[in-house]
Amino acid sequence: MTVREGSLEAPTRHPLDWKSPDFYDAAKLDKELERVFEICHGCRRCVNLCTAFPTLFDLVDASPTLEVDGVRKEDLSKVVDQCYLCDMCYMTKCPYVPPHAWNVDFPHLMLRAKAIRFRRHGAKLRDKLLSSTDAMGKLATIPVVVQIVNAANRAGFARGLMQQALGVHKARILPEYASTKFRGSARPDSSFPVRDGKGTPGKVAVYSTCYVNYNEPGLGHDLLKILAHNRIPAVLVEKEVCCGMPKLELGDLEAVARNKAVNVPVLARLAREGYAILTAVPSCTLMFKQELPLMFPDDAGVKAVAEAMFDPFEYLVARHKDGLLETNFRKPLGRISYHVPCHLRVQNMGQKTRALLEMVPDTRVTTIERCAGHDGTWGVKAEYYENSMKIGRPVFCQMAEAGPDYVSSDCAIAGRHILQGMGETKAQKQHPITLIRIAYGL
Repeated sequence: MTVREGSLEAPTRHPLDWKSPDFYDAAKLDKELERVFEICHGCRRCVNLCTAFPTLFDLVDASPTLEVDGVRKEDLSKVVDQCYLCDMCYMTKCPYVPPHAWNVDFPHLMLRAKAIRFRRHGAKLRDKLLSSTDAMGKLATIPVVVQIVNAANRAGFARGLMQQALGVHKARILPEYASTKFRGSARPDSSFPVRDGKGTPGKVAVYSTCYVNYNEPGLGHDLLKILAHNRIPAVLVEKEVCCGMPKLELGDLEAVARNKAVNVPVLARLAREGYAILTAVPSCTLMFKQELPLMFPDDAGVKAVAEAMFDPFEYLVARHKDGLLETNFRKPLGRISYHVPCHLRVQNMGQKTRALLEMVPDTRVTTIERCAGHDGTWGVKAEYYENSMKIGRPVFCQMAEAGPDYVSSDCAIAGRHILQGMGETKAQKQHPITLIRIAYGL
């Protein structure tokens, strides 16, 4: 068989065989890590993506053989620690992903290593807390408690104690918790007649996400205003829990399965009733579009949900193509520095957010396609904070160069991280959904 150098075919992914005993075999994992790391060492195209690859290459270059076989097996986990499953190496850099015969899926190999570690050793209290978004959100948004939590997150002394006790870096600006949850205050309007388009169902179900529900309910309210302005009937998903992405990144695949068992029956029913399902957080959208289908490839409900799931801007731009989107924007937005988050890029749908923002008159969008380095809970942790800022530095500089009126990212956490990294600036941080609501004059 002739093995080609690289591949010109579109990447495809194999299902994640996470229920097989072989998946959790540590010896077989080490063998696969060495195989894939040897390929990465010989290629090195991904050296500028994150700190996982420089960590690997430094280990190899410092080894006595200058090859992967010279790296101590216990040091291989250092590479796993630096991977936060952004998927960018798989989708944009690696020439050896399937269908190439070498079958390199670096993120899912890192996920396998995390899953084995979690099964054998569990997780730190900090990591359990940070990945339990529903539990933390419910606790932190209790009246009176919410004021205490937010005050503590802003106080230097309390943050110093938090770093010592939990390992949450004291310099990381954390999102505040809302006193009123989105799901308790949202009033979606389902009274409009359904107008299906060629590429879009004419009615929408909004999956709130933990972040919108507990931290920034305004994003959810802005999305509902945009839908109502476009006379799109909308409902809330009547029952939901976390999509499972934080637990996936921890390697707790059983917890992912438990959340899937709650979410998918409700979402699948909505999908079969003809609803488009929208989430305002790219990681949640990606979880339902890609990760759950790879974990549960034979589940008809998971497949139905994946087919009905839309990023909000993917949906709105498709409505525009169907001639069903209002473009009566009343307020220009000026200069926007817009960051495309990794978990949006890997959905392979093009730059739909930018396309809609550029429809607003007298608006100039500068687009940055590069990882900002925060990635969910990874950039919050004390041991990774400096690396997260280092990875984000080129993004901070590019976002500032345009002299923007607004700094924006579809990932609200990345937007906050970028604003922190930019330092002193007159720019406002606003989510693209909020910018469209402003442009409509709503």
